[in-house]
Formats: sequence, C-alpha cells, structure tokens
Amino acid sequence: MEVEKEQKEVLWDKQQPPDEYPEPHTEIGAEQGVETGEDTPAATEEVTKDQKSSPNLLLQMLKAAESRWTPQGQDREGEDVSDVGTEQVVTEALKTDMKIQLTDQKQEFNKRPIKAGRRSLSRSISQSSTDSYSSVCSESSDDETSPKDKLQKTSKGLSDFCIKNIKQADFGRREIEIAEQEMPALMVLRKKAGGEKPLSGARVVGCTHITAQTAVLIETLAVLGAQCRWAACNIFSTQNAVAAALAEGGTSLFAWKGESEDDFWWCIDRCVGSEIWQPNMILDDGGDLTHWIYKKYPNLFKKLKGIVEESVTGVYRLYQMSKAGCLCVPAMNVNDSVTKQKFDNLYCCKESILDGLKRTTDIMFGGKQVLVCGYGEVGKGCCAALKALGAVVYVTEVDPICALQACMDGFRVIKLSEVVRQVDMIITCTGNKNVVVREHLDRMKNGSIICNMGHSNTEIDLASLRTAELRWERVRPQVDHVIWPDGKRIILLAEGRLLNLSCSTVPTFVLSITATTQALALIELYNAPDERYKQDVYLLPKKMDEYVASLHLPSFDAHLTELTDDQTKYLGISKHGPFKPNYYR
Repeated sequence: MEVEKEQKEVLWDKQQPPDEYPEPHTEIGAEQGVETGEDTPAATEEVTKDQKSSPNLLLQMLKAAESRWTPQGQDREGEDVSDVGTEQVVTEALKTDMKIQLTDQKQEFNKRPIKAGRRSLSRSISQSSTDSYSSVCSESSDDETSPKDKLQKTSKGLSDFCIKNIKQADFGRREIEIAEQEMPALMVLRKKAGGEKPLSGARVVGCTHITAQTAVLIETLAVLGAQCRWAACNIFSTQNAVAAALAEGGTSLFAWKGESEDDFWWCIDRCVGSEIWQPNMILDDGGDLTHWIYKKYPNLFKKLKGIVEESVTGVYRLYQMSKAGCLCVPAMNVNDSVTKQKFDNLYCCKESILDGLKRTTDIMFGGKQVLVCGYGEVGKGCCAALKALGAVVYVTEVDPICALQACMDGFRVIKLSEVVRQVDMIITCTGNKNVVVREHLDRMKNGSIICNMGHSNTEIDLASLRTAELRWERVRPQVDHVIWPDGKRIILLAEGRLLNLSCSTVPTFVLSITATTQALALIELYNAPDERYKQDVYLLPKKMDEYVASLHLPSFDAHLTELTDDQTKYLGISKHGPFKPNYYR
C-alpha cells in the first residue's frame, strides 16, 4: 500500500490541469479516478487526453478503474463480462472504486498524528468574555472544585494565594508579555523610577479587574518598591491564567473567574489579611474594598496614607463619605482625571462594546434599534460605535448638557418608557441604580438584549427577575435567557455586570493610560507631605495628567510644538505646562 501511495503521489504531481473542465457530475468521477487509482504513466496520459476530448469522461474513468482491479475482460470470479451491459459495468466499477477510495481515506486518516497538547496563545487580551483560556486550559474550566478547597503552591513553595489553577501560569505570563508591548508608559516608569523605588515601604492592597493589563500595573508597582495584595472587583472579569502568573511571580492574589457573591467578599477579606499584613494604601475600582475595610477594620482604615479610586461608583461613595465626615484619609479621584475620562471611558468603551456583544450574541448591528441609557463618556463611546455600524441609536439622559450633546451628535433623546417596546437592545452606562426596572423589562419585546456598561450590576433591577414565575436558562457563559410565562424571553448578558470586561477584552493601549495615572496617583499620595492633602477627595494635578499623555505620544511618533517665550507670556502659562487649569475636565 505504501508503494502504491508513493506512485499515486508522483503521478498526481505530473498531472496537468485540463484546458476545459468537465460538467460537475463528471468532475466528481474524475477526482475519484485520479485520487484512488494506481495508474501507469500511459494510463495517466490517456486519461488526460480523454479529459480534453471525450464527452463521456465518466464512463471511461470508471472503466479504467474497473480494469485496474480485475483482469481485462473478467470479473472477480473469472467470468467473462464482455457481453455485460454498459450500465452494469459502470455500476460495479463505481461501487468498487468508491470502496477503495473510502478504505484509503480511512487508512490515511488513521495514520495522521493526533496533537493532544495545548495550542499557544497569541491574543492581546483579554481577555476574557468567556474565560479567555478555556480553549487551552479546559481542565480548569471543567474542574468544579472551589479554589478555596484546594491547596496550591508555586514553584517556589509559596501558598499565600487563592486562584483557579496555578498550572496555567505559563499561559498567563505570555499574555502579560503581550500586554507589556502595548503599555509603554508603565515600562518607562519602571526604567526611570525603578532605581529610586518611590513606593519603597508602601503596602498596597488592590481590588480591580484581574487582567493582563492590571498585571502589568501590579508588577510595575512591585518594581517601584511596593508590596501588593490583590482581589478582583468583578466576579466574571478575572483571567485565570493571568492570576496564576501573578501568583507564580510572588503576588498574593485571591481571585478567579466565576466567583459567587460569598467568594467575592471572602477574597477581599483574605486580601486585606489584617492579622499578618497591614496595608497603608488602597487602589480600588468600585469602592468595595474601601467600604469593607471601613466597616470591618476601622482602626486599620484610620492608619491608611491614601486611597486611589478609578470608577464612577467608587468616587460617588468617597464623596458621600467625605460629606458625612467619615473619610479620615486623603483620596485621589482618578475617574475624573482628564486621562481617564477622555481616553479610557470613551475610546475603551467605543471599541469593547462591540466586541462584547458580538462574542455573546453574534448579533448584526445594521438596522437594529438600540437604546443607550446615559451620554457620559462611556455612553458617547458606545453610541459612536453602534452608529458607525448602522444601528438606530436612542439616548436617555438626566443631564441637560449631556442631552444637548447627544442631540447635536445626531441622536434622539427620549425617555425609556417611550421606546422600550420597540428597541432590540438596551445598554445602561449611567453608574446609577435601578435604571431599568421590572416595569420596563415586562414591556421589552421577545428576543431583545439587555446589558450594562457601568461598573456595578445595580443599573438593571435583577432582583425583580429572580421570581418564581420567571425561568432562567443558561445559553452560554455570561448569557442567560429570562423567560416569561407566555414564552417571551429576553437575553441578559453577564448578569447585569460590566459587559466588556466580563464577556470580551479591552484595548490594552487605552488601559495603559489609566494604569499609569493610577501609579502616579499612588506615588503622589504616598510621598506627599502630611500637610499637602487633607481628609478629602482630590483630583490628580493637571501636570501629572499631561505627563501621562506625553509618555504615550512616542508610540504614534507624535511631535509637540513648543511655545515661544512671547506666546507663553501672552497666555500666562509655563512653556512646559500645565496647559489647562485644574478645573478643566
């Protein structure tokens, strides 16, 4: 059989393409003859010639196949078949040739090596809608054992962490290395300030999304001298392989994708670790960590040097604490910094909203009617992306300034109740609570989609959907059908949590801007004299905003124009900035 195969392959290489191709049914027969046959060179030339001239190519090919497997003029029993009808010859030859072809294909398939190893990863994060590593680390996704019940150790014997699977560390390290290439400012910080160790002595406890981008930030803080312990701010956004890489690198981390609510608070409490390790700085996303320490460890909270918060929800909580006189440490509002508002909130959401919706629903946006609740920077990004793909976009707003912006950008500003029956999709991005309630959900049409782009899952009234008369049906990870008694169903994504980081990935370069802002805010609060910041909420100085932006300009080969002395005197500003007042946003 091996000799036959080698001969067949040589003849196939010599086969010349025909000048005229036969009819479709003839082409099938020709392929069968060439693929399965063991033609001699003469026979091959004859077939090629027939392809060019004979109108009855199928019959000739089948006769040739029959002659190859039986003596000329005889069947397999040695009987004379010269008088057998043409149709019978064709039928028998076809059956024989098909059997031979299938047998050869089966033998060829069985000889092919089966690769059982994992395929390498080359994505640029994210990851993660569905767990971004489920395709290569399937053993972890199939393991239903809670990480709290497993004792794991790194290659160095460290065990002060709780993650899904430490064996995924190699995959996570590759993801982090990819992210580093798109986070130039943090890499510059490592080179410029790594020797000075401006965070030496800082013990930073963090609660953010555990992604490759966050990993670059955490490891940058470690290079700058900080000790870090980390937990996740979202139960769906953790990239398990990245968490494993951080743990293997020595970071005490407590997070995994798909935590329960109880797991979420357990991880935060373990992360604080007040009995063995006391933090003096907080880096928070959403305010959950700050709230937990304030409520459960009030004495520890009073000893903090500062808090850095990056989300709308967390900033609201800080201002409420300050107004009530409960904030006893200075806090930095990163969310309202120019670099966060104008880049992360806008451009990140502009790209990632489509990614999250496509991965979870495979929806086509052209002609769809979409309602976006809120026209802040996140809402602006979502609306621009959806409009660009042909969706009909409506906007709800409470702020007349934002509403006017939406109108001038070409969107119709209306109330939710006016279009809830006709829209195909509702996206919330207000940072508020109960934006979409049961009354609206009852009126949504069958098959419509609802999701959230705000930080917290409070924007959609999920409690009203967890009732006896409604049935939940899991479609795929982070995609649920909520089914009404009459059969109507709506598609709920990520259980109302942040869509892009729960169900897809986010642009690394944009997150580099936010992460650098966070790092500088920590350095500023930690090294500032005690009298510089009081027990209140502050914005990052504009000089630092501009410094963050300048660190990213070389990636675009951008060249800034320098003001002349006469121009700086005319404007009343320094040649080197800041170029905007502190109140500019």
